[in-house]
Amino acid sequence: MARRDAGTGIEEPIWDEGRVVVGLDEVGKGSWAGPLMVGAVVIPVGGCMSGVRDSKAMTERAREAIFDDLADWCAAWSIGAVSAAECDQLGMSAAQRLACRRALDGLGVLPDVAISDGRWDFVSPLVPEVVMRVGADADSLSVAAASVLAKVTRDRVMRSLDEHHPAYSFRSNKGYPCHLHRAGLGWFGPSVEHRRSWAFMDSAVPWTGSPRLTAEARLF
Repeated sequence: MARRDAGTGIEEPIWDEGRVVVGLDEVGKGSWAGPLMVGAVVIPVGGCMSGVRDSKAMTERAREAIFDDLADWCAAWSIGAVSAAECDQLGMSAAQRLACRRALDGLGVLPDVAISDGRWDFVSPLVPEVVMRVGADADSLSVAAASVLAKVTRDRVMRSLDEHHPAYSFRSNKGYPCHLHRAGLGWFGPSVEHRRSWAFMDSAVPWTGSPRLTAEARLF
């Protein structure tokens, strides 16, 4: 069955109240390397755009093909990024909040309500009201747009990093776990783009070098 485009059923009651709604979505949380990013998107009130859905339900080619038109169509959008080093220093929860804050700071609009995918609220108290919805990236056009813009932006960053760190196959895996990525780590150890505090440094990577960062090490 074909995947359906995201709709605006969540946004419409908010629009009817005259309030500004922003869709938020993160990308890169499960990656071994590269930045964590949060996309923030305000779509035109009452607007719709075909072909936009959860970025995971789209091919890389489809996401790239729609990126420019989607970016131009949005009323406002921004991407907040947190580096691998910041993820290590802060821990993932705080890093996700920081990426969200940076995305909202760059938006140029003060939203009244945020829609976010999942159950964990990494947005409050940055926006007065937060609507958490599992599957929001499939049901909300604002969140789906944020998902696509953040995913394409991060993919482009990872392809660029591949030019400087070719041993890890970032161009194909975008920093996520795979056998080629694991092999690169086994031969060369982690690069500056790797999240050294993650548990895979202990168990999944047969390399010798400095130990995985611990919670205590982050304090210094």
